[in-house]
Amino acid sequence: QVRFLDSGGGSVQAGDSLRLSCAASGWNFRYYAVGWFRQAPGKGREFVAATGWSSSGDTTMYADSVKGRFTISRDLAKNTVELQMNSLAPEDTAAYYCAGRSTSGEVSNIESKYTYWGLGTQVSVSS
Repeated sequence: QVRFLDSGGGSVQAGDSLRLSCAASGWNFRYYAVGWFRQAPGKGREFVAATGWSSSGDTTMYADSVKGRFTISRDLAKNTVELQMNSLAPEDTAAYYCAGRSTSGEVSNIESKYTYWGLGTQVSVSS
């Protein structure tokens, strides 16, 4: 049985940093793409970042709103995916979810392409 566990959320001030982690059991990050999505109160879930691979090598994708501030990375030895979040702002407040594709290593910003989901970790940024 595949299980994703996302962790690392917390309450911080604007400008601070947080590092989220996604661990999986019964599943290997080496072969499939992994993404982070977030959902703010009263809003739909939105794409944040994704990491995967192609014939050219490792690939990443970021939402415009987080480019230059967030970095996604994989630690294959630990079988985890990390999301380093710097220069956090109040608009980054949301529940963050990691998700894994089951059939492809191609990165995607489309929610429906991801099969496995963590339960979410809350990030709250105050001004």
